[in-house]
Amino acid sequence: MRFLILSDIHANWEALQAVMAHVQGKYDQIVCLGDVVGYGADPDVVTEWVRENAANTIRGNHDKACAGLEDLEWFNPIARISAVWTQQTTKAENISWLAKLPGGPAQCDGFQMVHGSPLDEDEYVITDQDARQTAPYLESPITFFGHTHLQGGFLCTRGSVRRLGQVDQDVGEAFLELQPDIFYLLNPGSVGQPRDNDPRAAYAVYDDAAKIVVYARVPYDIEGAQKKIRDAGLPEILARRLDFGN
Repeated sequence: MRFLILSDIHANWEALQAVMAHVQGKYDQIVCLGDVVGYGADPDVVTEWVRENAANTIRGNHDKACAGLEDLEWFNPIARISAVWTQQTTKAENISWLAKLPGGPAQCDGFQMVHGSPLDEDEYVITDQDARQTAPYLESPITFFGHTHLQGGFLCTRGSVRRLGQVDQDVGEAFLELQPDIFYLLNPGSVGQPRDNDPRAAYAVYDDAAKIVVYARVPYDIEGAQKKIRDAGLPEILARRLDFGN
């Protein structure tokens, strides 16, 4: 089975469309690691697409916030404005679906899905030390996580952690061959708002038979996504940051 791993779409329809055009025919099932909405200007169309196409979806912190399950006081001012706008403009049935999404960790066909970490769905796993503290709690050899918007992840062996990098900016794909007796914390990157200084939309494909993960990046219509953000009256920084991937 080939799993298309999506995370942190953040209501960016242009980025999601580009990913799906790029990955066409290379997957059997779709899973989503959360943050379907927030920041971007297309919460309804993206939510409806995920509802119809993803076999398994867990919630992210922005999904909780936009569904009214999270105290917005914990959000920075930009994220708070975006969450309130999403609450006010998104169809009731889509808000209801977001509110019912399960939290991670969740098991899916031999691997684990989390948004933040297995310990806390809102926790960021960014540094080697973060991964080292998380490693003893991994319930599967392969755990896919999001939340950081940083493609790559960590290879965890007994007593040590090695960082896995993102796809180089001059190529479109990188391949990771999974080895036995190693635990992996793998981040597909963000579809809709990358923060690793590469503005291209990010995703991953996991082939459980071949034991290979393909990390991929694809350019998308950034100007189109920016125009929608500006037309919606959302903060300008949400449009500008898409140019730089940070």
